[in-house]
Amino acid sequence: MKILLFGASGTGTTTLGMEIAKRTDFKHLDIDDYYWKKTDPPFQEKILLTERNANLKADFKKYGNVVVSGSLVSWGKEWESAFDMAVFMRLENTERMQRLKKREKERYGEKLLTDEKTRQISKNFLEWANQYENPKFTGRSLKVHMKWMESLGCEVLKMDGQMEIGEKTNILLQRIKAKGYDF
Repeated sequence: MKILLFGASGTGTTTLGMEIAKRTDFKHLDIDDYYWKKTDPPFQEKILLTERNANLKADFKKYGNVVVSGSLVSWGKEWESAFDMAVFMRLENTERMQRLKKREKERYGEKLLTDEKTRQISKNFLEWANQYENPKFTGRSLKVHMKWMESLGCEVLKMDGQMEIGEKTNILLQRIKAKGYDF
């Protein structure tokens, strides 16, 4: 079974993917691991689309049961029919941005205060992330995700990112079981 978890940054897709992997035999694949080269500070250099697609496809085929967290909206049409189920996570923007600011502080620590490059990287990311609900924003956005959901060839479950992780996990595990998978 192949499951996709997607939404805006900070909605909890990675956390949910890791929790599903802990409680089942599903392998969790985080899109950030395929999209970004390993750099210090992280998230500075993108991997070419052809290479990231090849790497993700190899792992996607390698494991029978996969839960992928992250947006594949710009990765190619083939991903629109690759999943048995998709979960769209949504979270009110103020809460989501608070989560992201907290995550940035945890990720970079003192460097946010002492290193200008790190501070600028974080600032740019937060400004980008805050555009998600802007209907005129041309990057990854609510508008783009809503349109993309219509093209997915599988059931799309919409989930409130505000729910506790245990509740989200139980709902998704019930949906997986309803599709005939037993763990």
